[in-house]
Amino acid sequence: MSLAITTARPESALLDLPWSTPLEDWPESVLAALPRGISRHVVRFVRLGSRVLAVKEIKSELADREYVMLRNLRRLDVPSVEPFGVVHGRVAADGTPLDSCLVTRHLQYSLPYRALYSQSLRPDTAVRLMDALALLLVRLHLEGFWWGDVSLSNTLFRRDAGAFAAYLVDAETGELHQHLSDGQRQHDLDIAQVNIAGELMDLEAGGFLEEQADPFEVASSVIERYHSLWEALTGTQRFEAGDRWRVDERIRQLNELGFDVDELSITTDIGGTQIQITPKVVDAGHHSRRLLRLTGLDVGENQARRLLNDLDAYAAATDRQGDDEEIVAHEWLAKVYEPVTRAVPRELTGRLEPAEIFHEVLEHRWYLSERAGHDMPIEEALADYVATVLPGKPIEKSVVGVDTVEMPVIAWDD
Repeated sequence: MSLAITTARPESALLDLPWSTPLEDWPESVLAALPRGISRHVVRFVRLGSRVLAVKEIKSELADREYVMLRNLRRLDVPSVEPFGVVHGRVAADGTPLDSCLVTRHLQYSLPYRALYSQSLRPDTAVRLMDALALLLVRLHLEGFWWGDVSLSNTLFRRDAGAFAAYLVDAETGELHQHLSDGQRQHDLDIAQVNIAGELMDLEAGGFLEEQADPFEVASSVIERYHSLWEALTGTQRFEAGDRWRVDERIRQLNELGFDVDELSITTDIGGTQIQITPKVVDAGHHSRRLLRLTGLDVGENQARRLLNDLDAYAAATDRQGDDEEIVAHEWLAKVYEPVTRAVPRELTGRLEPAEIFHEVLEHRWYLSERAGHDMPIEEALADYVATVLPGKPIEKSVVGVDTVEMPVIAWDD
């Protein structure tokens, strides 16, 4: 057999990796020390030039299937890891055939749930983590994706303006359909509830779960949050024809959840007294797309919402509300956002991504202003934040020396 590499982008450096060695035996010289979640397969992070890639050893047909599935999810703009390539035809030095490998890009600033819980996650932070997973599942279902293995272990989390954004990691069992039935969605929810409860019981047994937290109640909260989001996004509303302002209200509510309405189905009754509105196509990213259009900044949805709020405040403070918003956004970018993010010392730039740092500086300014009893200049807030807060943050761009696989795990019967 000969080595065969399929990749979306030509990368000759892939040939330099030790493909003839079982993945679990790869030398440390090619590995990147990043936190790993729990997986049924062997997974390793490797450095390839300036990139960090995740390599998963898996059966040939499963590697091909997951590679195609992840590419389809990326085309649908679903939060998921980016597929990089598939490697077939691996043979050990003694001639023994080796499993294929699926290669994906490491998602910078992301962490598996076990790494987050190892940092003594506060109860309110844990709630935001579960909210992020519920929102991810809603987005997947809206696109017709049946996951088949919903779990915290198959998800990565990135901080997003104080909240979290969740990303699908493992699409091995997933299926894409034009539309999911209620039964398919409920099947995913049943899987999610069992898996999440089991994962949290593992954390509880290892002393990493907050004492008052009940694994089953937390798992149930994810399902409840899912149903609330699903109803808000797909539920039908009826109201009198004279209350057509509620159409705009409904759209604003969807936007606040981070979704846009691509199409509305508006039908009238025979008597013409009522209108029924059903959002038919919804897509996440309202705020992030607007910010990208105005500034070129590609950030998380909550981060985008916070940055846009600051942009709007800047427009009001400078009496520019009536001006072209793209011009005002360019000025805000040059005079407010970039001076803050560029002022971070080089040795601290890996702590958090720039948009999250800007969000935290705004939060810090608010606390300082409240304590002082008057508005605090952002320059002073930035200096205090860099001196007192940022150095204590973990390096989330590439957290070194934390291997969550080594955290105690309890084996639960199926």
